[in-house]
Amino acid sequence: MDTMQLSPLRRELLEILKERGHRRLDQPIRLASGAMSSDFIDGKEALAEWRHLRLACEAIVETVTEAGHRFDAVGGLTLGADALAVGIAAVHDCRWFFVRKEAKKRGTRRWVEGAQIGPGDTVLLVDDVVTTGGSIFKALDIVDQTGATTVAAVTLVDRSGLAGPQFEQRRIGYYPMITYDLLGIDPVEPVAAAAS
Repeated sequence: MDTMQLSPLRRELLEILKERGHRRLDQPIRLASGAMSSDFIDGKEALAEWRHLRLACEAIVETVTEAGHRFDAVGGLTLGADALAVGIAAVHDCRWFFVRKEAKKRGTRRWVEGAQIGPGDTVLLVDDVVTTGGSIFKALDIVDQTGATTVAAVTLVDRSGLAGPQFEQRRIGYYPMITYDLLGIDPVEPVAAAAS
């Protein structure tokens, strides 16, 4: 995709991610997916200032609503989705939730914290960086178990292009705000038994 095809908000988001979220390392590191890469993308650090987080959330809401999706709750797997979920909820005036990495071991034993979603709720699923999609699909499976309907999924950065076809198979709109090619980095290759 050419940067000129991006909305002004997404072009500004690209610059924020390049300046504040991307680091080229001397030695490759292991990503959550198990893949190795010398390019590290930190969406949380990039959006640590409210003005940058707000801009990202406005770009996400703009992209998703212009594509015709309506949602009344937003969330995803903690920790990658947390700031985005709260920021989008503020921008869009809707509810937010976090999906735990494992069910709470005491008390309510919940998987979902924040808004309690269920049948009749429409959800926007979010994550900061997607490589193979393991984290965002784990969150999707938990959301499905609640009976809520995921209408779309968004990530700040898609590092490989592998998640899109999986969302398409599930008939869920998928909108990476920025892709590896826009950042000028190589796509991450999948590894056996990848987790995220």
